[in-house]
Amino acid sequence: MRPDTHMSTPKPTSRPSQVITLGCRLNSYESEVMRGHADKAGLEGAIIVNTCAVTAEAVRTARQTIRRAAKDHPEAPIIVTGCAAQIDAGMFAEMPEVTRVIGNHEKMQAETWTPVDLLGGTEKIRVNDIMSVEETAGHLIDGMDGRARAYVQVQNGCDHRCTFCIIPYGRGNSRSVPAGDVVRMIQRLVDTGHYEIVLTGVDLTSWGADLPNAPQLGNLVQRILKLVPDLKQLRISSIDAIEMDEALFEAMADPRVAPFMHLSLQHGDNLMLKRMKRRHSREEAIELSARLREIRPEIALGADIIAGFPTETEVAFENSLRLIEDCKIAFLHAFPYSPRPGTPAARMPQLEKAVIKARAARLRAAGQAALIKHLDAHIGGETEVLIERETAGRLPDFTPVSFDRLSAEAGRPIRARIIGHDETRLKATAL
Repeated sequence: MRPDTHMSTPKPTSRPSQVITLGCRLNSYESEVMRGHADKAGLEGAIIVNTCAVTAEAVRTARQTIRRAAKDHPEAPIIVTGCAAQIDAGMFAEMPEVTRVIGNHEKMQAETWTPVDLLGGTEKIRVNDIMSVEETAGHLIDGMDGRARAYVQVQNGCDHRCTFCIIPYGRGNSRSVPAGDVVRMIQRLVDTGHYEIVLTGVDLTSWGADLPNAPQLGNLVQRILKLVPDLKQLRISSIDAIEMDEALFEAMADPRVAPFMHLSLQHGDNLMLKRMKRRHSREEAIELSARLREIRPEIALGADIIAGFPTETEVAFENSLRLIEDCKIAFLHAFPYSPRPGTPAARMPQLEKAVIKARAARLRAAGQAALIKHLDAHIGGETEVLIERETAGRLPDFTPVSFDRLSAEAGRPIRARIIGHDETRLKATAL
């Protein structure tokens, strides 16, 4: 930690603190926890920027966001946290716009947000060694999509060291929330009217490895389904393609588990996967997607794929393009490779930026074609739509749906007929 002797005391304001979230869904969840802590502690007028570090572009975006927030709210204290702040606290502390830099562990603790402690003193950086953190507290929020959907964090951190990834250094090693705590959180959310619960984590399928007897994620899912019988729908967020256990496959057959799975694939070429230090092969990814479709024919699959990884040849890249069709991916997240200092991939021979950009564009185009194919398949069908707000909702397979007119309660499902799409979401009429 570094003292800052040139800080000015921010002027007090009377407006609620604002949280700006960058990056993943887990960050969004944690932002709601921070918002609750800040409100309860009486922190007013602060701008809290929850950063992402997954790419160099994400870090640049964080810095731009901070500068914009300072320009728009010149008297507001700016608190920076999240993965980028955890990894490079000093860089953010050097920004004159920043009042405090808070670590990923500290941001989830209620006592951090006490105004006197947070804004007092001269200690600008409050970031501890994330690798020393051994617990993941079970945080509960009232939900992020009204009464439609609530997110429950059951795991944090990652024990794997993919050569391109900086996230373990921002999140620490894998830690799990005990199953009993998870079940109690979900029961509370169901009791307050939430229709769907989403299990989230940095490396979700690592859940349980650090708990007594090392239970697996499938065991947790089956316990939730058994012990919370009033839960209408349980959704599983992104998973590592190689870590699905047999109990999780069994659970996917339960109609209360949403027919959607987002797979962390990253590439479609075996040599690139090996250089990424991934633990699955192309063939295993295809086999997994086929098995999931066999269990749940209506399932929709999402995936992450990186374009332009160091040493990627045109042939290797073509294997990634073909993987979209081979795995029947409906929702593709395509990322241009971005070297992260401190990772092994950053020391490998790099491709030209123009090549990376062009390949990422080709991946996105292929992903868009796959999405349109997925949307086309729904036209004319009658299905259930979980209403999120006003005239918007989602199918059980997470496909977004819009209505021209709708009179329905948010947080509840309705029957609808799919009449078309706009290449990004379905269009429907209520039945």
